[in-house]
Formats: sequence, structure tokens, C-alpha cells
Amino acid sequence: MKNVFNHEQFLNLYNQLQVSPLIDPEVVFEAYEIAYEGAIELSQSNLFGRAVPVNPLPLILYLINEFGFYLDTHKVECSSLKGNEEVLSRIVSLAVDKYFTNEHLNYKNTRIISKYSPVVSNLDLYLNFMLGMLSRFPKNNPNETLVLDVMNKGFSIMKSILDLVVDGFGTEAFSLWRTLHENECILFLLNKYGQDIQSKYVKHLKYGVAFRGGIKDKEEDDKIFSELKEEMRSLDLKSKDMKKFIEYGWLTAIPNYNEDKQFKFNFRDGVERLAELSAYSKLYEMASEISHSSPILIYSRDEYYLRLVLLTVYECFFRYEKIFSDFYLSRISKAEAERYAAMKKTYYSILFFIYEREKTRFQKTYAKRQEK
Repeated sequence: MKNVFNHEQFLNLYNQLQVSPLIDPEVVFEAYEIAYEGAIELSQSNLFGRAVPVNPLPLILYLINEFGFYLDTHKVECSSLKGNEEVLSRIVSLAVDKYFTNEHLNYKNTRIISKYSPVVSNLDLYLNFMLGMLSRFPKNNPNETLVLDVMNKGFSIMKSILDLVVDGFGTEAFSLWRTLHENECILFLLNKYGQDIQSKYVKHLKYGVAFRGGIKDKEEDDKIFSELKEEMRSLDLKSKDMKKFIEYGWLTAIPNYNEDKQFKFNFRDGVERLAELSAYSKLYEMASEISHSSPILIYSRDEYYLRLVLLTVYECFFRYEKIFSDFYLSRISKAEAERYAAMKKTYYSILFFIYEREKTRFQKTYAKRQEK
């Protein structure tokens, strides 16, 4: 079978891939010709029990990365490999093995929802838009960008959950929702109570770094621990409470945080309750059992958790979007705000319709299970 790419076409593709200049395209092309011929022979041998087409792009990508790894580990110039049959044969063999095994024999869990389904694709589109917009703003400076950073991480987690849903990994997606729920509760509190609690949160980030030995300057480290212990004394906390205080002590910046005398330095009786999201406590408990590898993880029905996690992610998204809109619209031009409003008018209503439809279907399908 004729090679899909001649030399000129290969170089055009290679240049588009923006490969490291340390990797010689001529050496890769030499390996590619050998690899493609070998791949064609394998595909025609009926080894897989069916016709298997050879896609040159992933084959080339495997080759490029094999060369990169070889050069990095052997500390040699790529040009020195030209005509080296032993090395080229080894790299070609690895690339072809990975191409067929990872591309054609890749394990796939039972697919329940396609990435092209509007249930997934509409939400994915909106998330991509918001992440793209947030990428325009400064980040990773807790003193200035804390709310944006927490919000950005939440949207990234949502996308990761959608990937797991599409791949059919329901319990894994639900386990990751647990992290998303924690992130949302923190975001809600940071956004609601403003600068005072944000500054306190950043201070406790520093406490955490010091507690884990991340402060190399001894004088600074001693100063941080002295401040930490003084705060704990003022709250009548003991040394055994230090780890919990580091993780949750920032909540004391909330006015009347312990008004009902139910507050504790933990997630459920602290962060979640103060964020007014305790309605998710039972789901959070279920997700925690899965995260800790209980029997639920091993023997659960993936479809149930796939449908459940989609609903919880949608609900979370609607709340995040409100915070995003406030942040975004206050920082852009009128014309850009109008474009966002037009986009939201179209897609937000679609998302809400999908959510209501999926919620009704879920309740009808799993009503008996929820009653138990």
C-alpha cells in the first residue's frame, strides 16, 4: 500500500506539530517509513480479526515522543541516529506496538453517554468558553486572584468529570464530584464574605506550607508557627487541633460563624454548613465511601452514578455561573458583555431544559432506590 505521506507532506505536518528542534525531522521520517510499512503488514495480517486502518498521525506522534524520550535519557544528538538500524528498529517497534495496542486495543468501559450528546456537548461548550475567558486574567497570585483561581479550578474539575462520564467511569466521576463540591463550598464563602475571609484563607495556606516543611527560611518559619500558635491559644485550641485549625481555621473570619454552637473545624459541620450546601451531605458521604474504596466502588452500577453525577455537576455549574457572570461582566466592555448575554441566552436555557429533563428521567428510573 502506498505511503499516505510523502517526504514533503510529512515535513508540512511535522512543522505544524511544533516539535522540539532537538529532534531531527529527517531521522523521524526515516523511522516513519519503516514504521508505516510494518503497520500496514500487521493490519493486513488479520491479527485483530478485522480490518484495521492505519492512521499515520498518531503513529508519527508516538515516534516523535519515543525519539524525545530516547534523546533525553541517552544524551545524544538526534542526527547521530540517522542510519542507526539498531536504535531505529527499537524505536519503531515501540511506536508500532503502542499504536496498535493503545489506539486499536485500548480498553473502553461501557459507553452510556457520547461526547456528542447535547447532555454533554452543551455543558462542555459553556465550560470551554468560561475557561477561555478566565485565561485572559492574571492568576496564581493568591493575594490578588484567589477567587478566580478557585473558580477556574472548579470549571476544570467539571470538564474532568465530563471526560470520565463520556468514558463510562461513573463511580470515578462521582468520586471526583466530591472534590468539586468541596471546591464549590470554599468558592461560595470566599466570594460571599470578601476580602476579610480571603486574606484569612491565604494566611492559612501559608500555615499549611509551613506545617508540611515548605518554608526553608528558619526565621520566617518560626514567625509563622508563632503566629499560628497564638491564634490557636486565643480560641482555646490544643496542639492536637493544629492540623484541623490550619485546614479550616480561616472560617473564623465569617461573622457569627458559630452562632448556633454547631460549628466544628471540619468540612461537613464547618465549610459545607456555612456555605448553606448541607443538602448535599448524603451525596458527599456516598462519594467519600467511593473515594475510600468501599464495596460501593467495586460493585456499584456505573449508569446510576453517571446519571447522578451529571445532575450534580449541572446544579453546581448553575451556581458557579452566577459567580462567573458577576466577575466577568464587571471587567469587560459593553460590547463584549452583550455578546456574552447573547451566548448565555441561547445556551443557558438549553442547559436548564436538559437538566430538568435528565432530573425527571433520573427520578422515574431510580425512585425506588432513593427511597431506601
